[in-house]
Amino acid sequence: MALLSFFYWLNSSVLSFPLVSMFFGISILLTMVLWFPQVRAFPRFVHLLIKGPHEKAESNDSLSAFHALFAAIATTMGMGNIVGPSMAIMVGGPGALFWLLVYIFLGSVIKFAEVTFAVSTRQKTAEGKIIGGPMQYLKQVSPFIAHWYNAAIIVLLMSWSSLQSNTLATILLKESVPAWVTGFLLALIALIILQGGAQRFGRIASALVPVMFVLYVSSALFILLKDLGALRDAFFLIINHITTPAAAIGGFAGASLFQAMRIGILRGILMTEAGVGTAAIPHSLATTTRPADQGILAMCSMVSDAFLSTISGLLALVTGVWMEGPFRSTLIYEVFLNNLPFWGRYVLVASVVLFVLTTVIGNSFNGMQSFNVLTRYRWAHIYITTIVAVIFCGALVSAPLAWEIADTLMVFVALPNLLGLLVLAYKQYGILKI
Repeated sequence: MALLSFFYWLNSSVLSFPLVSMFFGISILLTMVLWFPQVRAFPRFVHLLIKGPHEKAESNDSLSAFHALFAAIATTMGMGNIVGPSMAIMVGGPGALFWLLVYIFLGSVIKFAEVTFAVSTRQKTAEGKIIGGPMQYLKQVSPFIAHWYNAAIIVLLMSWSSLQSNTLATILLKESVPAWVTGFLLALIALIILQGGAQRFGRIASALVPVMFVLYVSSALFILLKDLGALRDAFFLIINHITTPAAAIGGFAGASLFQAMRIGILRGILMTEAGVGTAAIPHSLATTTRPADQGILAMCSMVSDAFLSTISGLLALVTGVWMEGPFRSTLIYEVFLNNLPFWGRYVLVASVVLFVLTTVIGNSFNGMQSFNVLTRYRWAHIYITTIVAVIFCGALVSAPLAWEIADTLMVFVALPNLLGLLVLAYKQYGILKI
């Protein structure tokens, strides 16, 4: 309890204002400097998406642009999109969902810059292995910053995998599945897939992402559209609390405007990873001749994050679960259980398993790529052993503590990445032109 209190104080009182200001400020700056590429690049995104499935990877250690896109989406589209919006609303009120979506829109430009620089600065080793990502483009700013980022991102990705494992274990515990069983099976699957390399991960991600998206969205829309009056009221709740504090309602203790902004933006960062740089790692393996094209794919793919986050947040508001009980990560499970009593629990459990599986594997894969860069592709077995243990143990720890630790670690990863991006955007502006 003392450890949880310390991390909560550190995040809410010391780190929150500079962190939120840094992410939000840089996203606005890049959006203005690049003249709203989120809008201008959309036609190009559609063109790239249509031709994507017909492209092939150059080698077993690379990915086609299409598979790189889905590998990155598999990492960001996870439990964060399902539980993150409802948890943000529980802490910051309905207005937190608005600020979450604002960051997704603005932060997509940061992801565009990350991926574009990652592809343009990647290198190949003598053995043909690709080295790319923030740890590579940050070398052009400072080798020290690059090494700092590389070491910090490995730890952060491990904590994120632990967080995903914990959330899945918490939900499956309600289905009488012991936490240790969830942790063991998840760790075993991650071990098998990680040993298969980039090609296996890309194929699995491309197959699972559309399935889990359709499965979750179709069931969620069924709940939302049952009561159009409640859906309308939910939108009014969001609009009314964009710039005004949220008063205490039911079990909700109330929230200030800054609290809504802080928690909304933090959950947006955690969901999309825009500014953290992790999405640039699988994208750097893409077979593409134009770095900005891969950046466009990454940027516009965040539409899926915005869509899923909106649906998950509306589920909490329409059904009113955000006002009931203590802070917890099982709100959406309760929504499906109570509103789709016959088959809802099975749909959500299946969706959750797929979301967590792809995210854990994606985080683990990105962590392994970072570890390989740090060790020049030596001792990969040490990383694999460690991440498997972390995934297993993550199922057994306290959920609030896991979320707070992840928020703290994110600061030490985002700081070098965002500062490096600003320097590179100034020095190499031409690479970012669409």
